[in-house]
Amino acid sequence: MARLGVPLFITRHVLIALVVGGIGGVLVVAFLIEFDRFTSRNEFCASCHSMTYAEETYQRSAHFNSASGVRASCGDCHVSPSLLGATWDHAVGLKDLVKQLLGPDYDDPVINSLHLPEAAFAARDWFRRRDSASCRRCHVQEAIQGERANTAAIHREETEGKTCIDCHYNLVHRKVPDERIFKREAWNQMVEETFGLEPGEAARRLAQPE
Repeated sequence: MARLGVPLFITRHVLIALVVGGIGGVLVVAFLIEFDRFTSRNEFCASCHSMTYAEETYQRSAHFNSASGVRASCGDCHVSPSLLGATWDHAVGLKDLVKQLLGPDYDDPVINSLHLPEAAFAARDWFRRRDSASCRRCHVQEAIQGERANTAAIHREETEGKTCIDCHYNLVHRKVPDERIFKREAWNQMVEETFGLEPGEAARRLAQPE
């Protein structure tokens, strides 16, 4: 039998637990939102010296300098749109911090360039597995018109089985070939020529234990 319209199983202790749990839940969600906002900022992402190489090319791209004035941040592209997805991405991203601290010297521009292809392939795979969800948060596929002939028709008629990253890559960061045609030897040679290294030095540096 209820007393004053309150079921008997809702005791004072249960009511206190519900109130405390509700407040705790609100605080956790607020913390996750603020944590996502803080860790998705360009300033946070580029606080590691190794990421300044990516930031340099980003600041020369249309995602930073757009005609419309819209500026995509690191988090806009590299963090999932939903709160749960974003929280998961940040948690998984801890492995990159571990690599930064314990792995190769990514602050070294040569080492950074040598490992760039694998980073690009991993990022493209991340977009592909999520059907380019972070791209779609800004770009509506059905509304794309473009400046070149047939751009709208291509996005309507020739995208079945594809996602944004399958066609749109090398837009923001240093250019890396498609993984299907990537040649490690050619990439190593390009790095050696860029930094004035002796032939074979790139392979030797890659072979060094982490």
